[in-house]
Amino acid sequence: MNRKFTRREFGIMAGAAGVTASTLAAPAIAQGKPKVVVIGGGPGGATAARYVAKDSKGAVDVTLIEANARHTTCFFSNLYIGGLRTFDSITHGYDKLKSNHGVNVVKGFAIGVDAARRTVTVAGGQTVPYDKLVVAPGIDFKYEAYEGYSKAVAETITHAWQAGPQSQTLRRQLEAMDDGGVFLIAPPPNPFRCPPGPYERIALVAQYLKQNKPRSKIIAVDAKDKFSKQALFQEGWAKYYDGMIEWLPLNITGGVKAVDARGMTLHTDGESFKGDVINIIPPQKAGAIATAAGLANETGWCPIDPFTMASTRVPHIYVLGDSSIAAAMPKSGFAANSQAKACALAVRAALTGSRAFEPRYSNTCWSMIANGDAVKVGASYKATKEKIASTDTFISKTGEDTATRTATAEEAEGWYAGITADIFG
Repeated sequence: MNRKFTRREFGIMAGAAGVTASTLAAPAIAQGKPKVVVIGGGPGGATAARYVAKDSKGAVDVTLIEANARHTTCFFSNLYIGGLRTFDSITHGYDKLKSNHGVNVVKGFAIGVDAARRTVTVAGGQTVPYDKLVVAPGIDFKYEAYEGYSKAVAETITHAWQAGPQSQTLRRQLEAMDDGGVFLIAPPPNPFRCPPGPYERIALVAQYLKQNKPRSKIIAVDAKDKFSKQALFQEGWAKYYDGMIEWLPLNITGGVKAVDARGMTLHTDGESFKGDVINIIPPQKAGAIATAAGLANETGWCPIDPFTMASTRVPHIYVLGDSSIAAAMPKSGFAANSQAKACALAVRAALTGSRAFEPRYSNTCWSMIANGDAVKVGASYKATKEKIASTDTFISKTGEDTATRTATAEEAEGWYAGITADIFG
């Protein structure tokens, strides 16, 4: 859901975001079946569309608006970049949502939300009415955080943090890099999508380089002083890729300040780093349509009701996944899928009078350190009046034996098969 909008389109969105509270008080009148519209066909949006349609048994019309004909999962995309999976194996269509569950899939960019009339405008002019709207657009980027960086520059100095064409570009760049080259990666500041993700990427790029270009080096110029699963990753880096990876925390470099795309150089406060391949993951914010619809607050993310995932800023709209402020829950595909099921239950109850239950959320993030060696972290959560709070947590331990790590890797593969079937029908 990331694109460059025209000035006219932003005008449409700004007008929708600027409606007053008194205007919003006027209810929309549904014609026939109640209508649910979902923006974004990733783990949150596709799951919500599927579960509202499936569980309402035809009593609710469900429309999914998604810009792409197929979705490439950001989770497991590091395995593709590192050579452990094919691109097709992490790419999924929406055919089963249509054929098995009756979801109407509209291919297009959602460019505006009129909260007074309860309509969504799609690029090209189509207007889709709703009684309840679910917004799950994923992330957008703060390109302006680094001098010299932009959306255009990101086509060659990629982030690959919205899996798809940029993932393929980064893979090709690694394949073309000379043995003895430098892979530069710049992980972002918190909060961001998939907290362990950049460090798994470092590990799997290192595995590829060790096998194919063993004289190469990885330098990570981080925007943080610590990161998720740090002890586990650093143990694995030392075990498998000793001497290949140099991680530089914020307190050493001050973080990336500028990008010289022509010179393939990252500039920090005191030092510059030149790379043969550069992977910059910029600071992040809620997807553009969420911001334009007035769902985001001053943090750049969208506050929600912990029990239903309903927006606390605009009525009749729910926000799922990466764009939401889900407190203790990380921005992950598993979390978005979990939130979507609770949201679908709440939406169905509001529209049909069916029973709603108190939500229980969960998340696990698996990370591959090497082929057949994986670690995990996760938690269970409950909704409180103030936030979504964790009730118990778990994490892999350093020093685990080979059998345990192999079993964790197999568990991750099984989870991927299961969750993608759950999301896409």
